Amino acid sequence: MMKPLIYYGSIKEYKYYFEEKYCKKPIITFDSIPVYFRKSIFDHCFFESNKIKDDTFSRKRAERIDWIKETLENPKSDLRYGWNNKKKMIDYKRRVAIVNGNYVVIITLSQNRHGNLKGNFLTAFVADNSINKILNTPKWRKK
Repeated sequence: MMKPLIYYGSIKEYKYYFEEKYCKKPIITFDSIPVYFRKSIFDHCFFESNKIKDDTFSRKRAERIDWIKETLENPKSDLRYGWNNKKKMIDYKRRVAIVNGNYVVIITLSQNRHGNLKGNFLTAFVADNSINKILNTPKWRKK
């Protein structure tokens, strides 16, 4: 069961909440990978393109803001490798965590100076139309 949705009246309130909850310190995944959040990623994560215009605020994404942390910390999440849309191939530096059947959190992975994995948050969304493609990527394995 996922946390309740968050309802704010403005984009500014969601952005403040995101910065306070995620950008001050990393979220540690269930398998001990610290995931870092940049303030600038807010516009990528909570806005989406639609047929009318680009960069439309997505209330559907924003209301699930607490699900990001919950997904990263969930040991039962389905972990997959990511997809590079530009190169049309599996991206082994991306990790996709799926919960609730179609809620997706994507991080990029690298190593810190000590050789340990660290993550950078990329995006999160309800994968209504793309979940089957995501589920066709290989299962993620920690090396």
